[in-house]
Amino acid sequence: MKIQIISVGKIKKKYLIQGIEDYTQRLKPFCTLQLIEVPDEKAPEKLSAAQKEQVKSREGERILAKIHAEDYVFALAIDGQQYSSEALAAQVANLVTYGHSRLVFVIGGSLGLSASVLQRANQAISFGRLTLPHQLMRLVLCEQIYRLFMINAGNPYHK
Repeated sequence: MKIQIISVGKIKKKYLIQGIEDYTQRLKPFCTLQLIEVPDEKAPEKLSAAQKEQVKSREGERILAKIHAEDYVFALAIDGQQYSSEALAAQVANLVTYGHSRLVFVIGGSLGLSASVLQRANQAISFGRLTLPHQLMRLVLCEQIYRLFMINAGNPYHK
């Protein structure tokens, strides 16, 4: 199985990089995890609504260029469906059972995801109503992907 995490921007904090590398190593027996970073759109702090949409659109184009037709895409969005770890593990197991061997998780930039990315996604999922920095979200997502494999393998990690 191949899992990709497509995210906007580079991770700069060493502790985040180390945490992600740790989970990437832990995931090797279960899947091939590929982390893909697309450049964030440079923009001033104060943007109009139209400018915000333009930034998201440009970032969205970069994201969509990395997604293949056969990919099952989870867009991380604050208003997406919330799952427990066990339910997400069951969802992934079900997808694999029915022939989805390429899963993609998409994390937008600081303004979120464009409408085109959300439209392409097979599913929008949320890790809760809290807003997390998109760089930290990558670490949280890696941990949850590892957790779902441990749950599906019947290992006690998730307890």
